[in-house]
Amino acid sequence: MYKLGGILIVEIANYPTPTESGLKRRLGEFTSLAEALDYAAQGQSGINFYSAKGVLLESLPYSLLKEQAKETAGKLLTLGLKKGDRVAVIAESDSDFSRIFFACQYAGLIPAPMPLPVAFAGKSAYINTLRGMIHNATAKAVITAQTIQSWTPEIIDGFSLCFGGTPEELMAIKADKDIELPIIDSDDISYLQFSSGSTRFPMGVAVTQKACLANVYAIAKYGLVVRETGDRCVSWLPLYHDMGLVGFFITPVTCQLSIDLLPTRDFARRPLVWLDIISRNKGTLSYSPSFGFELCARRAPTSTMELDLSSWRAAGIGGDMIRSHILEQFAIQYAQYGFSPKAFVASYGMAEATLALTFAPLDTGVKTDTVDLHILETDGIAKPCNDPHQSVRTFVLCGPILPGHEMEVRDEQGNILPERHVGSVFVRGPSLMKGYFHQEEETKRILSADGWLRTGDLGYMLNNEIVITGREKDLIIINGRNIWPQDLEWSAEHHFTALRSRDVAVFSVDTDEHESIVALVQCRFLDPQDRQTLQEEMVNLFRRQHGVEVSVILVPPHSLPQTSSGKLTRARARKMLLDGEFNISA
Repeated sequence: MYKLGGILIVEIANYPTPTESGLKRRLGEFTSLAEALDYAAQGQSGINFYSAKGVLLESLPYSLLKEQAKETAGKLLTLGLKKGDRVAVIAESDSDFSRIFFACQYAGLIPAPMPLPVAFAGKSAYINTLRGMIHNATAKAVITAQTIQSWTPEIIDGFSLCFGGTPEELMAIKADKDIELPIIDSDDISYLQFSSGSTRFPMGVAVTQKACLANVYAIAKYGLVVRETGDRCVSWLPLYHDMGLVGFFITPVTCQLSIDLLPTRDFARRPLVWLDIISRNKGTLSYSPSFGFELCARRAPTSTMELDLSSWRAAGIGGDMIRSHILEQFAIQYAQYGFSPKAFVASYGMAEATLALTFAPLDTGVKTDTVDLHILETDGIAKPCNDPHQSVRTFVLCGPILPGHEMEVRDEQGNILPERHVGSVFVRGPSLMKGYFHQEEETKRILSADGWLRTGDLGYMLNNEIVITGREKDLIIINGRNIWPQDLEWSAEHHFTALRSRDVAVFSVDTDEHESIVALVQCRFLDPQDRQTLQEEMVNLFRRQHGVEVSVILVPPHSLPQTSSGKLTRARARKMLLDGEFNISA
């Protein structure tokens, strides 16, 4: 149900849009996203919106999306917005966001998708973050969501806006019929993608039409190898994060693929609905960070659930460090439902590169590299090791750089390192951002004049594929050793069955005397003896496996901070600890 042109329209969704569009497949070869939707609108495919229980709520063919987006574009321009103005919009996985995002594309406006409250620990933190994003984007309009309508006054207070309200209020505006839509150039900014903010306050990544479509083309042609017929996308990923927005919203439209969307905020409670939709609609392309596969692996399908995952040919993993043991558990549990471990596709990317930079080869599954942890930490070399008596770490190979792009691993002096030597990852290519919006100094800090982007990630090359080992800012240096917090987190989560991924945050704390390592652990035990035992065993585990002393601090469940995309943010956790924000009573 929605209002368009002042008329209340009620739709009853009976069937999802068909998998086949009826058009000759084009893989993002357009000058703008508006042109891409114009082409997709000639076919039968579209976007389908499901409830938390997997009930089809609305089917939105691209033909109807085009019509509604153009009408909404007229409403936005009637408000007095001009080409290039920014529009902050809460990115619900619904048709309102779809219409508004593409309305901005037609109107020459720059949408800035904003996160939902579910990613934050409380109303106050959410509103403060949202207001910071709106300020950084210098937005002229703010479109909130119906679910947080009562918060709108606090969100928009003090901003000079042409509009601040819900999609329903926007749709009630009568458009000026004499307004003409502007011409969209390939160098125009298409949207602002706010970084997830794992190590700093989110900044708006300015992505041009040209860069976005270059990345979509590379993803579709070389990464996922989108087929002429038979491919269909399914996603629960948030549309305010690059993997959801570009991978499973923009890419399907620009490739004329039908997409089935589930609400992000309900995924953690009902993860198996994701698999059910893939099964029912014969989905072939779907992505998740490791924790999504973990949630499914921890829950067995009911006896009445008839799953068939044999159609799922590309089960992508990205968005965070890839945990191979979680994928193994998922593959074992769902093999009986037709899932093939060869469907796993490891990848690497970032918002500053629109989305994707590398893809592992299709139909090969997850490839890993197990290395000597001591040599890795002391010498920065990933030496293969299969000795069960040695401390080792297993990494996932994330594939070669996409065609048309370049990747180098460099040392601190800028020299290119040979294979298996860990260094800073640099990339260059047509998918890179124009820069951080209105942040020239921050842009210059990571993007060189000759187009090389310092990703902020550490890694090494192996057989022309990138292996990511961690973030530069997270690296802990103790007594000449480079210690990755992910190694300690992985050891704890792997050893203690009561722990889940993202239950442990490891970082260093500087004191006047020395640098120490702290592990914050989300503990669900209530018995004091169980809590003490977990602490003691974890301290011994870190001492035995990693040779380091770690202060283990137990914190309540759901208290470790995450970014809007669900990544653990160690920098924020460290600040919360130092500010005394955790309840750490025994």
